[in-house]
Amino acid sequence: MMALFAGGVGAGLLAGSVSCTAVQGGLIAGVDRIWAFLAGRALVHIVLGALLGLVGGVLVLSPQVRALVLVVAGIGVVVAGVALLRRPMACRPLKGSPFTRGAATVLVPCGVTLSTELAAVSGGSALAGAVLMGGFVLGSSPAFALVGIVLKRLARWAGVLVIAAGLFTVFSGVRLGGWLPDSPAVAASAGNVVWATPDGFRPAMITAPANREIVVIFRTDNNRSCTTTVAIDGRDVALPETGQVTIRLGARGPGTVRYSCGMGMFSGFISIR
Repeated sequence: MMALFAGGVGAGLLAGSVSCTAVQGGLIAGVDRIWAFLAGRALVHIVLGALLGLVGGVLVLSPQVRALVLVVAGIGVVVAGVALLRRPMACRPLKGSPFTRGAATVLVPCGVTLSTELAAVSGGSALAGAVLMGGFVLGSSPAFALVGIVLKRLARWAGVLVIAAGLFTVFSGVRLGGWLPDSPAVAASAGNVVWATPDGFRPAMITAPANREIVVIFRTDNNRSCTTTVAIDGRDVALPETGQVTIRLGARGPGTVRYSCGMGMFSGFISIR
């Protein structure tokens, strides 16, 4: 259990701090009791970890459902940002429970959170899942506290930053759901190896023969970005920080298979010919 906890803390501190505050940081703007926000965030993620460890993949949302959740949550963040802008400077803190806003971060998972949740699924028990997610939240909490303090000092710009974070979340959800026209600007490459990097998938498009099983090898090298989770063929696949994972898709006719990182920020394609 100590190894699980240490792994969770390391993931939260080294990777989750940047990734999660960029995606979820807008929810802490206008919060006057930062400790309550952190407590809400911790409790809901520990409970989620326990549930994932207990019942496994049953509670894992499909990429399409998660995309819809991201869009709805992003709209909510935008509304909160507009409300923050409209309030007088003297009373910037918004009404509402900081605890509830911290708990709401579970609706806007970053790529590293998704990878940790997938690891909790394979934990095999409620305790293992809770310990892993608890360590992850603990590791990323200092960064959230810092963001909260900075936004309180930059109250004039907090609303703008919150709106930007909300729009980014909506865009990520739309991209994850594949609801925007999306095609690579480069020619398809031969081979079946794709590198998942912090800057996206390389190459952006590969080819595969029609009416035969499709085999794609995803490789990583010291990658801690959202591309460590691949949303493909209606499911999420977790990639190691360094290593490779082979994904097999059933045979299908000519066309294009689109996949993306867990947050929808980067896309890749398989051209079936």
